[in-house]
Amino acid sequence: MRSPLLIALLLGVAAAPAQAEPDIAKGETSFKKCMACHAIGPDAKAKVGPPLNGIVGAKWAHFEGYAYSQDIKDGAAAGKVWDEATLDGYLTNPKVLAPKGKMAFAGIRSEDERKDLIAFLAQFKADGSK
Repeated sequence: MRSPLLIALLLGVAAAPAQAEPDIAKGETSFKKCMACHAIGPDAKAKVGPPLNGIVGAKWAHFEGYAYSQDIKDGAAAGKVWDEATLDGYLTNPKVLAPKGKMAFAGIRSEDERKDLIAFLAQFKADGSK
């Protein structure tokens, strides 16, 4: 027989609300972690990493003139695209998708934070406009 407390706990976990919609404002705050190496917006230029304008839906290694790692170049040659699922995986742990990549970032553990960040990035077109 299951205890009422155990059943209540299980139901509480099952009923825990997932984040309904990404929060772009929180994503903008999260982007501050990226700003040391990446820029976004109309005046974005390459830094240690490429600018991230138009990244959501872009082909890998899409920014002309940036010296991408071989992992990213190989992904581009294979036709890979930075869709939301791929970005989510990369932001979770960049070294899983690009083990020899240049990005020295441990990743973002929180699924909600990654979703917020991707929603923030998705606002920007390739020219940096929203």
